[in-house]
Amino acid sequence: MDYLAAISSIFYILAATIASNQLLSSKKILTGYFLAPTFIALATHCVWLYSHVFTLNGQDLQILNIVSAITFIISLLSTIATKRLNTGVLLPIVYGFTVINFIAVTYLPSHFITHLETHPQVGAHIIFALLAYSILSIASLLALQLAYLEYRLKNHKISLSSVKMPPIMTLEKSLFQFVFIGFILLSCTLLTGFIFLEDMFAQGKAHKAILSMIAWVLYAVILWGHYKQGWRGRMMVYVIIIGSSLLTLAYFGSRFVREIILS
Repeated sequence: MDYLAAISSIFYILAATIASNQLLSSKKILTGYFLAPTFIALATHCVWLYSHVFTLNGQDLQILNIVSAITFIISLLSTIATKRLNTGVLLPIVYGFTVINFIAVTYLPSHFITHLETHPQVGAHIIFALLAYSILSIASLLALQLAYLEYRLKNHKISLSSVKMPPIMTLEKSLFQFVFIGFILLSCTLLTGFIFLEDMFAQGKAHKAILSMIAWVLYAVILWGHYKQGWRGRMMVYVIIIGSSLLTLAYFGSRFVREIILS
């Protein structure tokens, strides 16, 4: 692990530890003790991404670099959302996965060099895809948190007052806001793919488009059902997670096998 990844990992672990401890504290989670290591972790992560993606030979878009970019976006947005949604319970999971990815990059190196400067429209497609997947992944985490809150309330478990949690209605509203934003970005991803990618349905790549379109339909249905028919509850959580799982298979399934398992 290079020094930037090591520094970022150390401060992510420190921030995750502080977040975990402050879940049971009466103090607000966004204190200086939390913000300082988080800022250092995110800043060094950003520098690491730039140095590893933008190489002298071109842009290295190997799968673990892409995953690292996604974990950076999720970590950044989850940290920002913590102030409003009290999502501190999710931060140790998010930061922990980011550290795991740094370890994977170190011990499972690979390269996938491309030249986006010659095809900037493909770069736009990739950016939309990264943002869509990141936002919808956060929605999945919020959905799991919502399901957990509802389970504890319905089964009269230990009072939630001892752990910082957002009100269910606030969490549900924010969940569908994330789903809506992710749906718009996913729509842009598919649209730019249809316009700019000539081999979108080529052999070996068609599954990506098909799975992404199925996920798009699922998100469209649940958004329509929620805002027009008032759908809510556990079924919505399941569909959101299924949609995110389909996107994971679409984005990373074949590339994981090709670049990690078979390399």
